[in-house]
Amino acid sequence: MNPVLRTQLAGVGKRPARLLLTGLAVLVASFVVYATVLAQQITERSVLNGLSGTPEAVDLVVQNGQIKTADLDTIGKIPGVAEAVPRTSIGVRMPAGDLIIATDPGSGPLSTVTVTEGRYPTAAGEIAVTPRTVERMALTVGSKHTVSPGGDAKPVTLTVVGVVQAREDFGFLAYGLLPTASVAGYDWLDRVDIRLDAGADASAVQEKIAAQVKGESPPEVATGAATRLAEARQAAEQVDQVFIVVKVFVAVAVLAAGLIAASTFRIVFAQRMRQLALLRAVGAGRGSLTRALAAEGALTGLVVGVTGVVAALAVGHLIPPALSAFGFEVSSPGFPVLEAAGTIALAVLITVVAVLAPALSAARVAPLEALRSAASTGAKQGVGRLRAITGVLLVAAAAVVAYVVWTGLPKTPDDEVDAQSLLLGIVASGGLAFVALIALGPVLVRPVLVLAGWPLRKLGPVGRLAVGGVGGSARRAAAVSVVVALGVTLLTGVLVCGDSIRILAERETIAAAPADFELKGDIGTVLTPAVTDRAKQSTELTRVTPYRWAGKITIGDYQDAGATDLSMTALPRLAGLDTTSGNVTDLAPGKAIIAGYLADMAGVSAGGQITLKREGKEVRLTVAAVLGGQTPLHTEALLDPSDLTRLGVPAGPTGVLADAAGSGEEGRTAGLQALRAAAGAQPDISVEVLADQRDQINSALATLMVIALALIGLTVLIAIVGVGATTALSVVERVRESGLLRAVGMSRGGLHAMLTTESALYGVIGAVLGLALGVPYAWLAISALANDAPLTFPVWQLVGVFAVLVALTALAGVLPARRAARVSPVTALGTD
Repeated sequence: MNPVLRTQLAGVGKRPARLLLTGLAVLVASFVVYATVLAQQITERSVLNGLSGTPEAVDLVVQNGQIKTADLDTIGKIPGVAEAVPRTSIGVRMPAGDLIIATDPGSGPLSTVTVTEGRYPTAAGEIAVTPRTVERMALTVGSKHTVSPGGDAKPVTLTVVGVVQAREDFGFLAYGLLPTASVAGYDWLDRVDIRLDAGADASAVQEKIAAQVKGESPPEVATGAATRLAEARQAAEQVDQVFIVVKVFVAVAVLAAGLIAASTFRIVFAQRMRQLALLRAVGAGRGSLTRALAAEGALTGLVVGVTGVVAALAVGHLIPPALSAFGFEVSSPGFPVLEAAGTIALAVLITVVAVLAPALSAARVAPLEALRSAASTGAKQGVGRLRAITGVLLVAAAAVVAYVVWTGLPKTPDDEVDAQSLLLGIVASGGLAFVALIALGPVLVRPVLVLAGWPLRKLGPVGRLAVGGVGGSARRAAAVSVVVALGVTLLTGVLVCGDSIRILAERETIAAAPADFELKGDIGTVLTPAVTDRAKQSTELTRVTPYRWAGKITIGDYQDAGATDLSMTALPRLAGLDTTSGNVTDLAPGKAIIAGYLADMAGVSAGGQITLKREGKEVRLTVAAVLGGQTPLHTEALLDPSDLTRLGVPAGPTGVLADAAGSGEEGRTAGLQALRAAAGAQPDISVEVLADQRDQINSALATLMVIALALIGLTVLIAIVGVGATTALSVVERVRESGLLRAVGMSRGGLHAMLTTESALYGVIGAVLGLALGVPYAWLAISALANDAPLTFPVWQLVGVFAVLVALTALAGVLPARRAARVSPVTALGTD
């Protein structure tokens, strides 16, 4: 073995703590990577085992083509067919809302539902509903309901005979026999599930069905096993799409781990500069020294990679029994050996790549460095000329790409742009900017440190020493702070984009659902006075607001626009709509409030003139205000009632909006029942619970934010680990310095405070740099996703992120600082 390599490996064996600290970030990254593999396997196996919609007893499936109800008899008469079950569905209108009726046998091996109350339908006109449908639509076993199938079909009466538990329950599902689902005269089936006789030749039956069931678009005849596999693969594909996003963030976390590893290797090699110089002095060449240091990095990667994989495997196999104890059944991930080997290889690759630049730099040490103390080596400041030029060129390239993205941003909602390409451009520009930050980091650290360190210097010697410790090694500070900056950049982008999208969603939700309930009929339906009177008299409802809605209005070049005369002051939620110009309180006869995109198309703002045309009538109005998005109820214009009448719209209301008088779910249910009772005076209208839509949107946004923040948390976690590892290495390699400070009178508490403050400063520098990068790129991203989304800054959330990052980086230095403070001055001064 090469003597230099043997010397380096012997040093690693004597100080295993250094190896662990050097590769700690890579260990975390290895754990995250392999844990992601195991999580995907757990999810896929659980999905494949539980989400196929085709019963196990189905032998053949006829689907993906034109299947008439008459074909059902043909299939049933083919020898070998024991049972043929039709699958189709139809939507009908009930006073309580729209209801989907699906076909199912209700019992036997091909059934997908289970009766929990009453019985399953046995005749036409009978239905069984799901539990949530009972709750939402106030249906009871034995109740009869007149429904409208739509089209030319006559209203029919349906009787609820039972409640069934189905695989899915959306709150508007019912099941019955084929004659019930054919009330609209629809003569087509979605598919036919077939069970064969015992011993029947499936291939022969399959060929006979294909020969006898023909049409303009002949259906496919697939086996039940193939259908179940296709459904499982489709479900797994959805899981794969989710994990594609997860893997993107894992890749970012791996990048962060590589940066941390490079930083820690640079620190270790810098502190060992005297040892390396001695090796050069006794004849070690640059090449052999570089190879020895690279081998040390590879060994580090191997050890931490194996450790990370073993830890992830242990956690992955503990998850199923742990979840089972809480009633959640998930599958075991197994033992993916190839993925484990790949993760370990990735860890080795990360460390080898991370060690190359520090190793090349360390190998260039002059033998004369051996005459200096370790504390005086490796403290280079600033950047070289080549590095500075590279950094400036990267900044210019990032700016050019960002400018190209900016020129391609949509200016109006009708602009067709490739949002994916724009987002890729933003990622490319951000990547270039981040690499530039790495190159120019030592230069950028100084002004940030001057500002952040000013109050610390006023606190006394401890603060001055902490600032001096960070500033004395700008390269080390930059290397660590850049990784913190990466996490803060991502967090800032998610928080700013998330807040902007939240406000956009709230604006659109307010416009579409300004109240808890909406009562209306088909387009052109006018409500009778009895309906509105009963709604206003109900004590379970408040803010009952009739309105008129009209479509097919031409406004300038915009065809088929909608308009309403809904009062902006009648419902409190409408106050949440933002305006880009004018004031909504200025609405009066002869004036209009218009949508933002309509104003952009017409080139008008508040005070301008627009012309509205409908069925030969025309009015010219002054724009009182322009909203950021749509006007209420999916319209483009909000008019005074007199102006809507001038356009020929009938005087009677077309709908009613109302809020629940009570709070919580009980108040919403009582309000819903009261409005349905009011709707009973006019059978052709129904009630929609708009509050549910708001809840779903808010829940979806909250879930997305939690997922995004959790994924970005991987990068932040590795950044914090990097700060802790850097501080720990600093303590290990600066034992003599710590002893000297103790010898001249610094207390243990003072030394502890100094090192902890140094760690906190890494967080401050990284947070400032991350905010500076994150905000402009968040603005570009939100503009690419939705041009009408407002750019908002969740100030308190950003301040919270700043404070938490600084606190976490400070905590990362607590344990190393305690270790340094416990070393006696005599022992420390005897260390070199």
